Amino acid sequence: MIKTDYKHIVLNDNNVAMIAGTRTKVIELVLDYQTYGWSPEELQFQHPNFTMGQIHSALAYYWDHQDELDADMERRWQEVKQLQQSRELSPLEKRLKARKLR
Repeated sequence: MIKTDYKHIVLNDNNVAMIAGTRTKVIELVLDYQTYGWSPEELQFQHPNFTMGQIHSALAYYWDHQDELDADMERRWQEVKQLQQSRELSPLEKRLKARKLR
């Protein structure tokens, strides 16, 4: 782990920002912030294992590195979409599709 200028944020071996002492990526907390519009207090309520300091450090890191993290989230989203399109349908999905239920 590599320390950053943010007290509660470290970079892992892949240079991914993590909340120190956890297995949680900064972008995971940011996605909750963006998706649900949660305030830092609501984030802490939903993730009681994080301190307010950890949450504010993660959000500060995001705002200071927004372009880079947004690009990473978009890249990951495109990978998911590509995997979804390239996978074979399950037998159940095939039956539902044949019956026009999917």
